[in-house]
Amino acid sequence: MLRFYSVPGWQLLEPKKGVEPVEPLRPASEVAGGMLERVLTGVEYRGFKTYERAREVLGNKPQVVFAQPPTDLPALLRTADQLLTISHQEAGERAKVWRCECGTRYAIPTSLMRPVSIRCERCGRTLELDPSRSDGESVLIDSVQADINAARESLSIFFREAMARGWPVLVTRETP
Repeated sequence: MLRFYSVPGWQLLEPKKGVEPVEPLRPASEVAGGMLERVLTGVEYRGFKTYERAREVLGNKPQVVFAQPPTDLPALLRTADQLLTISHQEAGERAKVWRCECGTRYAIPTSLMRPVSIRCERCGRTLELDPSRSDGESVLIDSVQADINAARESLSIFFREAMARGWPVLVTRETP
């Protein structure tokens, strides 16, 4: 299991007396367990699969520099863009939402939407599913995919922030 983080370049050199180390920059959403491989599926970095490239570069070392600005800036920004694109592609289908008087929630994909009346499964009342009178919109997606997409967006923001600060991105092996 791998983990990305970033620190200022000077902090990778020999520690200087009297200089406090800076708190490492990490993705806002920590990727649980072995989910990083799923988060990085379909994402490339310099023509390689990102997860495989990180494992290959790390080898048997405890930590290693994965990307160093300014040389790797364009490649890492493309990787961040890919993470966002895949997250948006797998975000789920948009749906209109209605609530019955009893509180039962109904969500109908917008692609199937047309005015219709249905009976509530819980109380038996008639519910008018008119698109102009819905309670709002939602996205139909399972919780695991939602977590993966959140981690993709967090990792994308992290890569951009590290490059904006001019800090190298490191990869380390997570200890279970």
